[in-house]
Amino acid sequence: MKILYLNHYAGSPSLGMEYRPYYLAREWVRAGNEVAIVAATFSHVRTKQPQKAREEVDGIAYLWLPTPTYRGNGLGRVKNIWSFLHQVWQLAPTLATKYKPDVVIASSTYPMDIWVARHIAKMAKAKLIYEVHDLWPASPMELSGLPWWHPFILLCQKAENDAYRDSNYVVSMLPNVAEHMAQHGLDLRKLRIVPNGISPEEWADAPAPLADPLTHHLNLLKAAGKTIVGYAGSHGLPNALDVLLDAAAMLRNSSLSFILVGDGHEKARLAQRIRNEGLNNVSLFDPVPKSQIPALLAHFDIAYIGWQRTPLYRFGIAPNKLMDYMMAGCAILHSVEAGNDPVTEADCGLTVAPESPQAVAQGLLQLAAATPHQRQDMGQRGRTFVLARHTYPVLAQQFLEVMA
Repeated sequence: MKILYLNHYAGSPSLGMEYRPYYLAREWVRAGNEVAIVAATFSHVRTKQPQKAREEVDGIAYLWLPTPTYRGNGLGRVKNIWSFLHQVWQLAPTLATKYKPDVVIASSTYPMDIWVARHIAKMAKAKLIYEVHDLWPASPMELSGLPWWHPFILLCQKAENDAYRDSNYVVSMLPNVAEHMAQHGLDLRKLRIVPNGISPEEWADAPAPLADPLTHHLNLLKAAGKTIVGYAGSHGLPNALDVLLDAAAMLRNSSLSFILVGDGHEKARLAQRIRNEGLNNVSLFDPVPKSQIPALLAHFDIAYIGWQRTPLYRFGIAPNKLMDYMMAGCAILHSVEAGNDPVTEADCGLTVAPESPQAVAQGLLQLAAATPHQRQDMGQRGRTFVLARHTYPVLAQQFLEVMA
């Protein structure tokens, strides 16, 4: 089978997120299929940006289309989106004839890529699959407060409705979307759920060692008998790190120490807040390479993941870092209110209310009071859960069955 995968923000192990397109495509290639990924040269979620127009990574053909840089979610990002879609539309005849796809997948945060994917699929007489990461325009409406009559929202709504109507199948990472999609015209017989996951082989061998000064700092905390509460991931408003800092302030005289590893728009402000408030029990570190994530998480006694309180999460959540936490065998403090909760399902930690520093602090103390053996048991249950349901070889096969 020949698969053309359109994902504006696609990444790779060397470039950073988004990892999902790479891991799915790699498994499809291993199963004997041909896969080409079309993506933009600039994405705000990547650690690095590609330097070539074309390259092959683990048998996957990448085509990088030049797009302007941007910061935040303003006009610059809109220009970036428009540039990518315009180029894909212009290249549609070439993509259809060069790659001769049997399947075209439209896969991005925003839904307007369905139009260019549909254009290519018609030319190639290929199946059309729409892959949903986040529900747009529901996300910008509920998170940013944009009204339904805003031109951008109307554009997104038109694209979402067209995607549900014209796709052969819709694949969603979010589990509780059926009612919403049916209201916007989807025949639910076309809906399949394929969540996020992990690559087991990245956890099979001894992890790449962490570099100093992070290793030195973690070892000092262990030697001092501290219970390490860790967070690894993006430092943005949706990650509820202010709530974690509020909890850290309440627990400054406890045996808990907090480590935040990563980068993002909010990191500088969070660092300033830590200095201003004298939160000596909190340390910030730069992101580590993906190959070092297992070694980093092995140092965490408790792993934190938090969310804002928003009705949007009624459709479900599918965070990559939660899969990593579970695979690492971490006991997890999950601060969320959502349509699904893998931590509760797996019984691998504790779930508390979102945007509540008191609940987070109390939950952390409860997990810290558990014995190391009890926390290890929690972690093992999480790892078993992920291996059974969330490995990319399994998920890629589920996706292949949709395409076939």
